[in-house]
Order: sequence, then structure tokens, then C-alpha cells
Amino acid sequence: MLSQNIQNKISKSSWIRAMFEQGEKLRKLYGSEKVYDFSLGNPDYEPPQEVQDALIKYVTGETAGLHKYMNNAGYPEIREKIAKRTGEESGLPLTSNHIIMTCGAAGGLNVVLKSILNPGDEVIALAPYFVEYGFYAENHGGKLVVVPTDPATFQPSIAALEQAITPKTKALIINSPNNPTGVIYSEAVLTQVAGLLARKEQEFGSQILVISDEPYSKIVYDNAKVPNILSIFPNSAVVNSYSKSLALPGERIGYIAVNPQIKDVELLISGLIFANRTLGFVNAPSLFQKVIGDSLDVAVNTDEYKRRRDYLYSHLTELGFTCVKPEGAFYLFPKALIPDDVEFAQRALKYNLLIVPGSGFGCPGYFRLAYCVSMETIKNSISAFKALAEEFRA
Repeated sequence: MLSQNIQNKISKSSWIRAMFEQGEKLRKLYGSEKVYDFSLGNPDYEPPQEVQDALIKYVTGETAGLHKYMNNAGYPEIREKIAKRTGEESGLPLTSNHIIMTCGAAGGLNVVLKSILNPGDEVIALAPYFVEYGFYAENHGGKLVVVPTDPATFQPSIAALEQAITPKTKALIINSPNNPTGVIYSEAVLTQVAGLLARKEQEFGSQILVISDEPYSKIVYDNAKVPNILSIFPNSAVVNSYSKSLALPGERIGYIAVNPQIKDVELLISGLIFANRTLGFVNAPSLFQKVIGDSLDVAVNTDEYKRRRDYLYSHLTELGFTCVKPEGAFYLFPKALIPDDVEFAQRALKYNLLIVPGSGFGCPGYFRLAYCVSMETIKNSISAFKALAEEFRA
């Protein structure tokens, strides 16, 4: 019954979910408090109080038509608020027409790729990258081309990127702050990328859309700045969600912001709205569009994430692990203590440690830790990491 295509994709599916399911088995055996699960980027925070208050207001109030269909792009007044904020941040004249409300960033990415890809078109992702990008591209007839970043910094490599761009290149996905490294791509490097894309577009007579996947853009530390993609790349679209910034991953609410500088931008926007409907999303959840409209100035407590980052980073580096210190998001991406990261993750299970192999992000030899877990879990896990490190030293 199941198609061969889906069977093949399942066999290559996410290491994140695979390790999470391993954790379910361990929790049944040993109890949750003795299992140290760093597998899933599932915020342990409850949404901020302002978000909960807005939800209560709309659920218990008498907002007429709250649960009805609206424009497939979403409520105009919510899109106008997001456009105003995005325009202030980018310096560009965005209006509500440049915003399409979506079912989270995953829905938004699929809408964009559905709208721009012809069969055989190529989509570049910078490794390490979120593994689902490959499936999203394939969903719409595209092919993912994986380009390594600088191994010392995880910043984009201009030389590697230049080698990868072809006449079939239709899009470049940027994810900064990055999942799984927590690295923020620098404005200097991104400006070089913009120059490279402009040269390649001229050479090939093509348009290459930069798609910025930004669910972690509000989770940054130490006064780090996330460069504004819309202001750097004329051919660009931002795909964002509130899954991480407001701890709402289960509500599937996000948006696409389209750069008004794109040639034939109105035609692209029409395509995005059409794809939003025909992919089956129809429109983003009506209730949470309203909630988000009241919550644009709200964010989760990044100070607490920073405390967890600092604690875990300092203890792991003391144990001999090497890692680029994250500037944003809520992940660490240390080197495994052996070249085979998959074997390393399997052996970590002996100590009830749930970690995700870097191979699942197109970057073997590393492993990812999602520290959006309780501080108690992080503190209790250190002895397990110590035992794991000692096993490999021995």
C-alpha cells in the first residue's frame, strides 16, 4: 500500500525523532528523572503570560467571525502589524500584501518551494542544516544541494558556495541562528554571499531566491546581532514562526515576508497565496493569528536559555569536548570523541544520554544537544557526560 518513495524517505528520516523515540523506551525503564534527553528542540517553557492572556481574551470573548475563513494570506490587520515591524527592521517599504500567514515555518518553507521550483531545480542548504529541507525540496520536484560551511566557524564558505551554484540553482536556504550549531552568520560573510549571488545571476541570466528560515531570530545572547536578510539580499523572503520565540511549536503559526525589491513581486505573492491554499493549509490558524497580533513585542526569557548554555558549554569543554559557543538558538554542536558520530550517539545511550548524531544534519563527526530542557536535567546529566568521556579516554 505505502509508496516506494515514502518508504525510502522513512528509511532516511530524522535522527532527531529516532533518538526521541529511544528516549521514550529509556524513560519507561528508568524513569524520566534518570534519562537525559537532549534530542528534540521542544521548548520546556510555557508561553509568556501575555500570550496566554491574549488567548484567554479571544477564547472567552465575543470576537465575531473568529473561527471563519479569511483571505488565504491571513487577516489583513495582522499582516499589516507584521509588515510594519518587518519594515522597521529592514528599512524596506513592506505592506500587508508582502506578508502571508502560514502554518509555522515548515508550512511556509513548503509554500515558498512549491511556488518557485520547476522539476530538477536545485536548492542549496549550508551544512550543518535542518534535515527536513531535503524532503521539502523533493516534495516539489527540487533537489537539495548540500554545501559545507567553514569547519572552524560554521560560517558560509564563499569558495564552496561558488562551486555549488549552477544554472539550475533556484534558491539558497539560510538558517541563522543556525540549527544545530547556534552560530549567527556574520553580516560581512552574508554581504559576500550577496555579491556572489548577484554575479551568478548575471552569469546565468537567472534569479536565485534567498530563503531565510528564522525561527530562532529572537533567541540570541551576549548582545549578538542577527543581520537582516531582506536588507542584504534583494531577492529574498523570510520564513518565520513563533514556535521557539514564543514557545508555541504545537500551534503551527508563522509567516512569509517577501522582499518588495523582487522583480515581479506581485506575481510571486499570488503564487504563494495559491500554494498556501492548494497545499491544504488553506490559511494559518485563525485564533493564533489574532493571538500573535497582540504579542509581537513579547518573547521568551533568553536569560534562562543563556544560563543553560553557559552551564552546559563550560562543563562539556572542561570534560574535553570541543564546541563553537552558540550565539543564538538553544543548541550545542560539539565534536564527537570518535569519527563515527552515529556509533558515539549509540554508546551514549548506555548512560541514558539522548544526543543526535551530526550526520542527521549533513555534518558527520559531531552531535547536537538541545538545551531547551530543565536546568535540573542539565545538571544531572554532567556525571553521565563525564562517564561517556572517560570511556573514550580509556
